[in-house]
Amino acid sequence: MAERDFYKILGVQRGASDDDIRKAYRKLARKYHPDINPGNKDAEDKFKDISVANDVLSDPAKRKLYDEFGEAGLASGFDADKARSYKQWQEQASRARRSGGGTAGGFGAQEFNFEDLGDIFGGPGGMFGGARGRAAGRAARSGPQRGNDIEAAMDVDFLDAVRGFQTAFTIERPVQCETCHGTGTRPGSTPKTCPECGGSGTVQVAEGPLQFRQTCPRCGGSGQIPGDPCPTCHGTGRVMRQETVRVNIPPGAEPEKRIRVPGKGEAGLRGGPPGDLYITPRIRPHPLLRREGRDLEMDLPITVGEAVSGATIEVPTPTGAVKVKIPPGAQSGQRLRVKGKGVPAHGKSPAGDLYLNLMVRVPDDGVPRDAVEKIDRAYKEDVRKNIRL
Repeated sequence: MAERDFYKILGVQRGASDDDIRKAYRKLARKYHPDINPGNKDAEDKFKDISVANDVLSDPAKRKLYDEFGEAGLASGFDADKARSYKQWQEQASRARRSGGGTAGGFGAQEFNFEDLGDIFGGPGGMFGGARGRAAGRAARSGPQRGNDIEAAMDVDFLDAVRGFQTAFTIERPVQCETCHGTGTRPGSTPKTCPECGGSGTVQVAEGPLQFRQTCPRCGGSGQIPGDPCPTCHGTGRVMRQETVRVNIPPGAEPEKRIRVPGKGEAGLRGGPPGDLYITPRIRPHPLLRREGRDLEMDLPITVGEAVSGATIEVPTPTGAVKVKIPPGAQSGQRLRVKGKGVPAHGKSPAGDLYLNLMVRVPDDGVPRDAVEKIDRAYKEDVRKNIRL
């Protein structure tokens, strides 16, 4: 079976970011999901390839091995260091043949340690040989697998993010098939011996001067293929369903900082646990308030009289109005602190503070001229004396 190009299957470049891969998978999964294409075998096969490609490319460790060694690097028990040694031997042997020599500086076929080469994939008996390597391969490919996480964005009002709140929203996610309970096989149907490997779990391939055995690409090393596919999920073990999810947004939710909802991601495969749902808040700006960590800031207009003589005024906060004292002789830009009236305390995080930037407002009109002149005469020095460039 030809080597699959997982990047081509998802339609992304080899250097694609994790976000690009995630978006490509979601788009294709929606397009080719069996629920959307009932009875379409081509769409079903395409969906399976997309799922495998995403499983590899969304996992940094698997992706690194795949980029270097292809699908062979994903086999259970694979030894990357020994595989690199074999690759080096191949290159030296190739150079020796091109130059007319029979060996490659001591790496000729008669001198290479073929027993060690068998360990590349988990034990003696060939590249994927060994009972332990095959058993591990079958367990990894046929055992439970955790479901993928789901990412979602939510628009949140500024004050809701500060105070915290509960909400509910509807998402569409893959859940375990209720007919086959996630096995992908029609209830009562029995597995069959894989026709490609005859039940051994491996197939023989030739590579240079050696004969190797590799994990069967059709059955994934299990030696068996499932029985009749489940009529509900078409063999995938999962179906798409809409679900209303309740979410607690904690006080002080921050923009672009994800909130985890356990167990509300994609259903696992073959009895594996589900993934998680991660919600990224997009917080709308507020016309009066600004935020820095757990502290809030607001520009507070005051009258000339309040600035000159001082006053006690009422100021709104996210948790209710409070009385604030304006000191006599207050200036524009002067900052007052209202302790504990920022983001409310949550868990081990203490409450933040509210900072008020005083802004002295002069009346627009109707001020007697003599009153203005009296105020001007009260200045004891030039208010702009320190303004120098």
